[in-house]
Amino acid sequence: MSALPNPGVRPEGEVDELRRLWRRPQGLRAVTVINNNYIGVFYVGAAFLFFVLAGIVALMMRTQLAVAENDFIGPALYNQLFTMHGTVMMFLFAVPAVEAMGILLLPNMLGARDLPFPRLSAYAFWAYLVGGLVFFASIFVGWAPDGGWFMNPPLTTETYSPGYNADFWLLGIGFIEISAIAGAIEIIVGILRTRSPGMTLGRMPVFAWAMLVFALMIVFAFPAVILATALLELERAFHWPFFAAHLGGDPLLWQHLFWFFGHPEVYIIFLPAAGMVSMIVPTMARTPLVGYRFVVLALVGTAFLSFGLWVHHMFTTGIPQLSLSFFQAASTAVAIPSGMQVFAWIATFARGRATGRVRIATPTLFILGFLFIFVLGGLTGVMVAVIPFDWQAHDSYFIVAHLHYVLVGGMVFPLFAAFYYWMPYTSRQALSERLGRWVFGLMFVGFNITFFPMHFTGLAGMPRRVYTYAAGYGWESLNFVSTVGAFMIAAGVLIFIIDVARRFRMSAEDNAGNVWQAGTLEWLPNGNYSNRSIPVVTSREPLWD
Repeated sequence: MSALPNPGVRPEGEVDELRRLWRRPQGLRAVTVINNNYIGVFYVGAAFLFFVLAGIVALMMRTQLAVAENDFIGPALYNQLFTMHGTVMMFLFAVPAVEAMGILLLPNMLGARDLPFPRLSAYAFWAYLVGGLVFFASIFVGWAPDGGWFMNPPLTTETYSPGYNADFWLLGIGFIEISAIAGAIEIIVGILRTRSPGMTLGRMPVFAWAMLVFALMIVFAFPAVILATALLELERAFHWPFFAAHLGGDPLLWQHLFWFFGHPEVYIIFLPAAGMVSMIVPTMARTPLVGYRFVVLALVGTAFLSFGLWVHHMFTTGIPQLSLSFFQAASTAVAIPSGMQVFAWIATFARGRATGRVRIATPTLFILGFLFIFVLGGLTGVMVAVIPFDWQAHDSYFIVAHLHYVLVGGMVFPLFAAFYYWMPYTSRQALSERLGRWVFGLMFVGFNITFFPMHFTGLAGMPRRVYTYAAGYGWESLNFVSTVGAFMIAAGVLIFIIDVARRFRMSAEDNAGNVWQAGTLEWLPNGNYSNRSIPVVTSREPLWD
């Protein structure tokens, strides 16, 4: 609940002048815009573009694996496609997408005019877009990286990757992570220093808490991968001994540095998505979120535990038994705070259902799909946290299935829910509810058809990162089913793109009449300008009627 501090009559002509000052520059000067309402939309759009590009690459790989001994794609190109798919999804889509949602939504949630360094946001966006497109274009000239999105030595040392392919990855990812750290610092300062009067930490929206934890995790985790990429590039360029055993280095050092970043990265992606879910669920259930304080504690607990289980990815590398036991315990314990959030969301829906107030709309469907998929991914995560089972499933398609159930279920489905939920905030028209149900149905059914059979493919012995396989292993039918499911997902995403192209009309005016009846600060009207629009916050809970 909030109130504007000065409800008095505005001076004549003030609103028109403020609208003129805040209007987006026209023509070529449009690239100079720094308003978070525009930069946030551009940022989200660019991240979604990379999602589509990585999806097209995935369809090519699934087509190659649809039948045994297929010659649609050769091994060299397949390795490049495999590396680009993982790299683009993790580095150019997942983290930038949630960071973009923070830039777009946080000022209105905090009751602020903008984030503290709007030019830094604009610079980060343009550097990310141009750099990302140049990086992706390397695939068209045969210079795309081909060592996997994790780039493990010795495969990526100069001995086994003598071309420029690995250098494109190392230099590109290093600068992308520096950009992400700059964005994280802006989010931290914005949340801690630009909240409206009366908005204590205990009154902050859950999404703001999630973005604060997300930004702090980036500051702690990303320097490790920046250091790793710098060391490997120095080794490739000057033959310095860091990771190559024949030079006196240790390839396991790379894995420690990379996965110290890489496993928190999963939760860096998940926690902002969880924050969005915690905002959408109460609105759709028409009741306040159950266990606000426990949800916030779960966000902090998940972040803390995520830095203690990077060896989860290294159980088969010969780590001492005592260390394995510690990391197995941490890998199991991280399910507790994640489960606390899941129970809070289910309890909120249950309380809303008890009063007959749950609204079944497209955002609700994507949230329910997220709960189903993410819980299944969490269960297989607990399975691979058990060392004897991990020894059997490691580097098999079981891990591919688990990875996608956690990442797609934990981030992509909440993001699509957020698209449908917050679209009226940025567009004069909401997206089609009828087409939205088709999008959800195709994506949900297609996802499970694609990835659930991979559990059995992996248990049947199919290794990851193979571009073809011989007939007679019993993998043919499962792979064909997975390929059919991948094209179903693509059909759902295509319908979404068509719907956005038809209905999205960006507006910086007051769209409060178009949005869901949430009553929270993200609906602070855009049409209110100057300091008079900054509210005085008196309560965390919104008005639901």
